[in-house]
Amino acid sequence: MSSKTLTRMDLSEAVFREVGLSRNESAQLVESVIRHMSDALVRSEQVKISSFGTFSVRSKSARLGRNPKTGEEVPISPRRVLSFRPSHIMKERVSRGNLEGSKG
Repeated sequence: MSSKTLTRMDLSEAVFREVGLSRNESAQLVESVIRHMSDALVRSEQVKISSFGTFSVRSKSARLGRNPKTGEEVPISPRRVLSFRPSHIMKERVSRGNLEGSKG
């Protein structure tokens, strides 16, 4: 497996190369998209990207957990967690290692 990580800068560079915006405009566009997605998730809205997947926020109830080292029971407070569910198209592409449809 590759240890490469796709970063905001990589996304900005891809927008710069493929869309033709300036580097600064490309970075602003990527930041704007990330901000819109983040704001929607904070409001507990789903973020669905066709052929990619759905991001959503789930509420988890309080429960008792266990410290794996000591075996001691520990209360876990209620919290909101981010989840991602890939689309069936993305699952298939990842399982096949298929890069078709991507540019670069």
